[in-house]
Amino acid sequence: MQKITPCLWFDGQAEEAAEHYVAIFGGDSRILGTTYYGDEAPGRKGSVLTVGFRLAGQDYMGLNGGPQFPFTEAISLSVDCADQAEVDRFWAALSAGGEEGQCGWLKDKFGVSWQIVPNELPRLLADPDPAKAGRAMKAMLGMGKLDIQALRDA
Repeated sequence: MQKITPCLWFDGQAEEAAEHYVAIFGGDSRILGTTYYGDEAPGRKGSVLTVGFRLAGQDYMGLNGGPQFPFTEAISLSVDCADQAEVDRFWAALSAGGEEGQCGWLKDKFGVSWQIVPNELPRLLADPDPAKAGRAMKAMLGMGKLDIQALRDA
């Protein structure tokens, strides 16, 4: 069992979001368990309170807490992508119904912020040649979805 589990606060969509994410990530991803509001809780009895789910081996908790605390970009989930095909797949699946952002960031249809990052980006941005690293940074800042070849070419 992992020591720290991120909890995502939803306004009634925790179960839908967990199922959506599990379908996108596949592999070691699944619903772990669901709890429901009872007589003592402030929510509607029988409605989903929490959903435990795993994405690519990482556990999360979805909580249907209400509209008080919407998601912001202050917290995002970063997805490490091996190649452009993974970048393209995760970008398309997670941005569907949401908002595409800049520099590999997007908001999904639930308002959760994601960073879709090719795993070679940190190496390009930390190139020992400051001019090359600067060109890679400038190229990245001009992109929505990240284009690995364009970053390399910079």
